[in-house]
Amino acid sequence: MRAAVVDVGSNSIKLLVADARPDGRLVEVRSLTLDARISAGISSKAPRLSPEGIQRGVAAIANLAAEARGLHAERISAVATSAVRDASNGAEFQEMVRVATGLDLRILSGVEEAGLIGRGLLTDPALQALSDFRVFDLGGGSLECLSFRDRAMEKAISLPLGCVRLTEMFVAEPSAPFTEASAGRIGDQVKAALLESGFPLPIPATAAVVGTGGTLTTVRAMEAARRRASLEETEPRISVGLLRETLAAVGPKDLAQRKGIRGLPPARADVFPAALATLLALAELGRFGAFQHSLRNLRWGVASEILA
Repeated sequence: MRAAVVDVGSNSIKLLVADARPDGRLVEVRSLTLDARISAGISSKAPRLSPEGIQRGVAAIANLAAEARGLHAERISAVATSAVRDASNGAEFQEMVRVATGLDLRILSGVEEAGLIGRGLLTDPALQALSDFRVFDLGGGSLECLSFRDRAMEKAISLPLGCVRLTEMFVAEPSAPFTEASAGRIGDQVKAALLESGFPLPIPATAAVVGTGGTLTTVRAMEAARRRASLEETEPRISVGLLRETLAAVGPKDLAQRKGIRGLPPARADVFPAALATLLALAELGRFGAFQHSLRNLRWGVASEILA
């Protein structure tokens, strides 16, 4: 069976088309990402999707649904995360997607999102040897935190610590160089929210730390561009030291300069410093030195759910 998943995120909208093999493995047929940034204003007290954001989002979903149908996907599922679930007009956006594409957009709760991310990670062959591990998935609107013991999920929470949200809250001028003051405010917010959440930190030495989301993918893409290699040829273990070096190189540049960095998508350049600061604060509080990067997060979890 062939399934397609359209993941409507705060910063980008992604497609996965996957086949289920007889042995239960999921195999990617096509993966595609469109930058839409539907989440502008997500940090306000009453978030609301703008008409422009809705237009961009519906158009992106329609394009990706057409791609999936062209690849003969037997089932197409569309899911939305933080930007839509937090918006006062999320139901309006949901109806506009249905009218334009015929898809019933499923608005995930934070716990549902975290659970599906965990399910997706369990399909990753590179993580099959892990038994006890923690997972952190950083998106535009939220940070999902998961704890696994013996490959079973023990705890899953969603926190409003996405890079678009924190950029709006703590970066006065995203087009200017990123300041130490902004990094400090973001770090304080991240640590306070994590401590209040009760998520088990610091990470014990016996547990691995898995990271997913566009920020870590971008760090690897920048390394790949520097080495003139493919993403798959780069090391999936991303050290905290590399994250610090990346922020030290990117932070002093203004937005126009950041957009010229190879491997850094221009649409992500304004929120990338805040995202790095978030991961660094998380690592400091968790007392760990590296993320094991995986590309198999939410979309793979939804595909696994469909194909099961």
